[in-house]
Amino acid sequence: MAAEADVKYELIIRDLQDVLGGELIKTILAEGRTPKGYWGTAPTGRPHIGYFVALTKIADFLRAGVEVTILLADVHAFLDNLKAPLELVAHRTKYYQFLLLAVFQSLGIPTSKLKFVEGSSYQLTREYNLDCYKLASIVTEHDAKKAGAEVVKQVESPLLSGLLYPGLQALDEQYLGCDFQFGGVDQRKIFTFAELYLPRLGYAKRAHLMNKMVPGLGGGKMSSSDPNSKIDFLDPPATIRKKIKSAFCEEGNKDDNGVLSFVKAVLIPISQLRIERQKGQTGADDEEGKDASGDQTPFVLEGAPEGTVFSVFRKEEFGGSLHYKSRDDIDDDFAAKKLHPKDLKAAVADAIVRLLEPIQKAFEESEEWKSTEKLAYPDPNAKPEKKKKKEKVYHPPPPGKGKNAKPAQSDESAPSKETTTEVQAPVEGAKAESQS
Repeated sequence: MAAEADVKYELIIRDLQDVLGGELIKTILAEGRTPKGYWGTAPTGRPHIGYFVALTKIADFLRAGVEVTILLADVHAFLDNLKAPLELVAHRTKYYQFLLLAVFQSLGIPTSKLKFVEGSSYQLTREYNLDCYKLASIVTEHDAKKAGAEVVKQVESPLLSGLLYPGLQALDEQYLGCDFQFGGVDQRKIFTFAELYLPRLGYAKRAHLMNKMVPGLGGGKMSSSDPNSKIDFLDPPATIRKKIKSAFCEEGNKDDNGVLSFVKAVLIPISQLRIERQKGQTGADDEEGKDASGDQTPFVLEGAPEGTVFSVFRKEEFGGSLHYKSRDDIDDDFAAKKLHPKDLKAAVADAIVRLLEPIQKAFEESEEWKSTEKLAYPDPNAKPEKKKKKEKVYHPPPPGKGKNAKPAQSDESAPSKETTTEVQAPVEGAKAESQS
């Protein structure tokens, strides 16, 4: 039992950058219980391929028998400095769910084992809001601002909503009933905030697992708000190749290199996942890969040596293809200038196009997803439709009304034409007799 618990724990934490409270997870596994974890995302901008880092890692959790919840944090999306206006949040939440399901299917991760929850389903309850008020009574402005510094959009005059954000994320751990929260290392301050304040409300302290962040294509953080730093899941192949071609990838520079980092953070882990699946090494997840979409072969060329996790095609005249068994190997070759940026970029572009093909196919085959996408991310340059002029409908005037109507008589005493003639005749006759 102890050996099995150790194997599961190593699966849970492998390839992570940081772990807080790992002993809690070890205790749960040693007692033979099932750990419960959650990963959350706020549906704001269009998701980019950096999401593969976290989503691929969820396969390890399922292999270790973890019960995984996916939180679609719609309330958080609105609170984060209006990144997603309230009227768009519902559409973007639906879009994110479509996308995440397609990505999980392309990775061979069984969605039947995942629980999807919308934050508003419990964050608007009386109990949750009372806890928000309790937190507000003990959290300082300094601590709230510091906790959200790397996650909440920072502006010169911060809104109160951004200060509420970290508290809500901390409370999510309690209301989702999890043992650990999983997220990027950029959320570390929110995680330590939760560890500090949840016990002050009488709630248990949870463990926190953090993956590495993928640098953007021009260096720095890959961000949904910077189109030049990222590749969207729905970018066509031509756009992908163009973005990779223009990405910063200085020869010999292995640091702050978005292209090389993507290989190490995404492509190699997915290759390892597929190679292990081919060998039947899926642990507690016996459903992994059964309903997978798209090409499930690793990013390895035919004839590569055993143990290769990533290959770079190169013509024989330039020394032949290169094959790598680890991240360190590809780092070393790039630093030594044995691997040229042009060859690396070509291999990465090909891999990304292949990786996104089943996701984009799912999008094209779903009319509901396509209509949701238009509502969630309307074209900012689209001209508003001109309002159609209302057609004039002729309504005849009531009797006696309108420009051609004859003047109405005031009352019944007014003489008619016939009466006037009858009265005037004797008068004219009398005048004639008096003149004769």
